[in-house]
Amino acid sequence: MSALSSPVIRQRGREAYGITFDAMRAFTDARTERTDDELWVVEHPPVFTLGLAADPSHVHDAHGIPVVQTDRGGEVTFHGPGQVVVYLLLDLRRRQSDSRLFARELVSKIEQAVIDTLAAYNLDGERKPGAPGIYLSSGLQQGAKIAALGLKIRGSGHTYHGVSLNVAMDLTPFDWINPCGYEGLATVDMRSLGAQATLAEVQQTLIAQLIAQLNAPGNT
Repeated sequence: MSALSSPVIRQRGREAYGITFDAMRAFTDARTERTDDELWVVEHPPVFTLGLAADPSHVHDAHGIPVVQTDRGGEVTFHGPGQVVVYLLLDLRRRQSDSRLFARELVSKIEQAVIDTLAAYNLDGERKPGAPGIYLSSGLQQGAKIAALGLKIRGSGHTYHGVSLNVAMDLTPFDWINPCGYEGLATVDMRSLGAQATLAEVQQTLIAQLIAQLNAPGNT
């Protein structure tokens, strides 16, 4: 397989979730075999999003925050200011002839990029079997979730949606849901763990780690 070019980075700033969601689907509908892969970096105003498997009852009380049904995998999560969100608009068939196999590898690569990003700020993250996302692996808040992951992978091998990492945000809305479908699951952000990095700094770190993982050969 020939060398892959790095994805185009799109900085979309702060943008309403519905606008980004519609744009992701339109981009994917229109892409061809020549369309560059892209990573979209965005920060959303407060919103709860439901994955295809989500039970709406996991939103206990939205307190006026919009609740949006999506077509990604996974359960319910919250997006808000102070959270890095990166959407991965990729053509998996460029990366492996069997895109179904690479889909599983892609999840692992995204999770590793988050773990490596946290390590850059002296924070320890880990995976949990059967629970996509990243959780603290040590300290007083061990087990708390700090990053969520949900993808849509079409039969064409084209992907959208992606990953969110809590940097410095109001975590209260997570108390109004069962995050990712788990009652009582604690959530945390980098600021409450002592990391002083700005949102822009963490965006750049996560983008660099995602590109490194996407360009790395083989399984992680």
